[in-house]
Amino acid sequence: MPLEKRINSPQDVRAWTVSKAYHDIINLIQLVSKCIASRPIKPDIPTSTAVSCICELLSHMNKKIDSFPCEEQPQRFGNKSYRLWFQWMSENAKELCRSMLFEKCGITTSVVEGVSFEEILEEVAGYFTESFGNSTRIDYGTGHELAFIAFLACLFKSGVLHAPGPGNSGAPNDYVGIGLVITPSYLQLVRRLQIYYRMEPAGSHGVWCLDDFQFVPFIWGSSQLIGHGQYGPSSIPERHTAEEEKDRYLLFSCIDYIYQVKTGPFEEHSNTLYGITQVPYWEKVHSGLIKMYKGEVLGKFPVVQHFLFGQLLTMDRISGPSLSLGDFPGAAGAAARMAPPSIIPSRSVPAGPTGQPVTTNMGTSLGI
Repeated sequence: MPLEKRINSPQDVRAWTVSKAYHDIINLIQLVSKCIASRPIKPDIPTSTAVSCICELLSHMNKKIDSFPCEEQPQRFGNKSYRLWFQWMSENAKELCRSMLFEKCGITTSVVEGVSFEEILEEVAGYFTESFGNSTRIDYGTGHELAFIAFLACLFKSGVLHAPGPGNSGAPNDYVGIGLVITPSYLQLVRRLQIYYRMEPAGSHGVWCLDDFQFVPFIWGSSQLIGHGQYGPSSIPERHTAEEEKDRYLLFSCIDYIYQVKTGPFEEHSNTLYGITQVPYWEKVHSGLIKMYKGEVLGKFPVVQHFLFGQLLTMDRISGPSLSLGDFPGAAGAAARMAPPSIIPSRSVPAGPTGQPVTTNMGTSLGI
């Protein structure tokens, strides 16, 4: 059964926010956050076969860009050769997922009751295809990032990725693998696509958005920095810090990329990020970014109208009054307690491009 569109009007967003798919997405994001809290990226992170295979697949996608060089065209943005790369990727996604993920992980039959192995493959490949931008508009945004999170959630449900079991403290943790191994590989690929094919941001709010292309790496990156003795939220605009720490911390990797693609004062081109520097602790930044993600990405019809549903991630209503971490496989053993939030002091910000003070609604956006 192919993935299908279910969010057709703003009225459907409410049903989406109480759906099983929404529940699984939020739980996965929060579990990864908790498992990588206070942990930098290191070259010797233990990884499972599945995590290594996902990275190999992303690397294969990256290398294939070389087969579709940019064509000369008068338009500044959106090189049409991207469509050729996308066509190759979409036509081969199912077989690549079969051979490079499922077969290498020893999975050849369905582990989901009522869903055939071929149906699982089709759904996994469907989310994978949606993870790298839109071939018509030649753009990329948080909706495509969301599709990649959905792809990972489906890999848990289909038995490729696994939650850590009790008593396996020394075994590779796939939640850690997602945050510290897979995500850097994914960012490397989509950033190359964005720069090489001059992709436009999908649905960006310009200076008032958190970032033109990504959101989740900021959530996970803020968790990595919890309790860091040297870098606080005030370090966010520091270009030299981003350059030095981009390979160890996702948030600084994102800041370094912003400096590569944008010019001018940081507080002007990244006003919302600059507003986070007012927050005293990373714990508060992290909890605020989760709230902002729910409101500005998962709660916005223009973004989630493109989300697709299948038999693994469904629009069925979740039972129970709340979305708890304990409902996701392995949540109880994987999550470490986060420190409590703290209070944000008020602070003035410098003048913007028109000479008027740059104001930030970060406190409101973060729900703090």
